[in-house]
Amino acid sequence: MTTVNRMHHKILAFTDIHIKSEGEKIVGYDPLERFETGLKHALKHHPDADHLILMGDLTHNGRPDQFERLKPLLKNLPLPVTLMPGNHDRRDTMLEAFPDLETTDSGHVMQVIDLDGQAPFGPKDRLICLDTLDGPPWRDYHHAGALCEARLNWLKTQLETAGDRRISIFMHHPPLHTGFNGMDAIRMMDHEAFYTLIKQYPNVTHIFAGHIHRTISGTANGIGFTIFKSPTHQMPMMLGTDGYAHSVPEPGAYGIILLSDEGVIVHSEDFDEATRHAVQGYDD
Repeated sequence: MTTVNRMHHKILAFTDIHIKSEGEKIVGYDPLERFETGLKHALKHHPDADHLILMGDLTHNGRPDQFERLKPLLKNLPLPVTLMPGNHDRRDTMLEAFPDLETTDSGHVMQVIDLDGQAPFGPKDRLICLDTLDGPPWRDYHHAGALCEARLNWLKTQLETAGDRRISIFMHHPPLHTGFNGMDAIRMMDHEAFYTLIKQYPNVTHIFAGHIHRTISGTANGIGFTIFKSPTHQMPMMLGTDGYAHSVPEPGAYGIILLSDEGVIVHSEDFDEATRHAVQGYDD
């Protein structure tokens, strides 16, 4: 008998967009144009996607004009969108630009997305989107992430109320070492408390993050993780080397997450390369 793998939900994920002010570029690119190109590709080739998650560093400096440049691209999209802050963003200006964002009692931008499986196949899923931005106060050149007691308590509530739902956690800062010394020094610094909490819940299946600007996957503390790269600029392969302000114009990408009856399946799409090497039936 042939067993058919049934894909129940598809999530599109972009991280580290880094929109700058009008006329400003990064490694020769306008980050807004890079995101627009990637988003158009994702929407065209994945019209069946259930949700779009933007996983932080939406802007490069957290300025109001940079958030305003993002807003037109998110109007009238054919699927729900979740915005998450990263270390380059500012929560106050983000909320001024997007006042309808969900916030916790402590004022953090965090959200739960519950997806029901298609009976009789597949589990129900809970996606938990965290705010790991450390501030206010806003400190120059401070890029490490944090999960304060209030955020950890909120996370605990979402874990406790998930029931039998399979749980995926989205956060901008990885809570683990990746081998990039400079970036590991500015990871999510409350990682021990985070893992102590989530390991109490065996239905936590996968962790998604950004921040590093590279595609990285594996397991840490017994839980699978995926780190997506940016649609604009990437971290060069500098394992074991200090420093974090390095950028190279390697191909940009977005993530495609399939929630199936077999598990959590993750793809990374280099959208420029996909367009350049398009095949019949999957062309631009």
